[in-house]
Amino acid sequence: MNDNQSLTAVCYGEVLWDVFPDHKTIGGAPLNVALRLKSLGIDTAVITRIGTDSNGKALTDYLSANGLDLFNVQIDNEHKTGIVNVALNNSGSASYEIEYPVAWDKIQLTERAVELVKTSDTFVFGSLACRDKISKNTLLELLEFAKFKVFDVNLRPPHYSYELLLELMHKADFIKLNDEELLEICNHMGISASNLKNRMQLLSKRTNSRIICLTKGKNGAALLVDGSYYENQGYKVTVEDTVGAGDSFLATLIAKLLQKSTPEIALNHACVVGALVASKKGANPKISLTDIERAMSKQ
Repeated sequence: MNDNQSLTAVCYGEVLWDVFPDHKTIGGAPLNVALRLKSLGIDTAVITRIGTDSNGKALTDYLSANGLDLFNVQIDNEHKTGIVNVALNNSGSASYEIEYPVAWDKIQLTERAVELVKTSDTFVFGSLACRDKISKNTLLELLEFAKFKVFDVNLRPPHYSYELLLELMHKADFIKLNDEELLEICNHMGISASNLKNRMQLLSKRTNSRIICLTKGKNGAALLVDGSYYENQGYKVTVEDTVGAGDSFLATLIAKLLQKSTPEIALNHACVVGALVASKKGANPKISLTDIERAMSKQ
């Protein structure tokens, strides 16, 4: 990797429409991560599946307009494009009703997808894409070819099992999860520790994952890299909605680490970008370098 232009990433899984009470927006964690990676200079592709409906057509137009190639966006003639019904509480936190089955549940293994994963610097995936055996089996096949595997745990009840989570964690080089997910998974694995740092360390040892990232909402995030621990206390913003904030956080962290920033700098940038996304409407607002510098200077 001689320069940032040569860095590549693949995001696997759901692309969909988030349907709010008064509007709808394009989303899905893999797409949100891909869009932010692309904006940060990482050449990014998405492996997914959409329907032939108007929502699918609008999605392909959106992907093209944002510079993401369509070569691994599969078309499904039987299942419709994914939809998630989103409800926001008074504090802006989101809850989700995810329709099933939809096109992204049926992602097929193709030679083109295998070649893409083989030649990319990082492969980002989550647990939700495994709720159907077709997309799950495709993911497990692709993981065998990935150089660096980033598992965004992103639990969406009831669409996961602990057996699945353990399998995916053991395949990952990098695990990202929030504090509630860490507690739930550690409890299931019998990992008891007095603080979050010790839980992260034990999880890293039990799964052989080099990197563990923990997000803590407004309280920032923590990062464990090859046994070294880093922490950021968060950036104060007025929350508009939290949709996509964690995805932009993860994308920024991945981008900075790929670009050889120190873990501390990478974590700081990821926290500020996540906070800025939460301060704006929608999952993929434009965030400029000036926005980032201004927010960091206020701390």
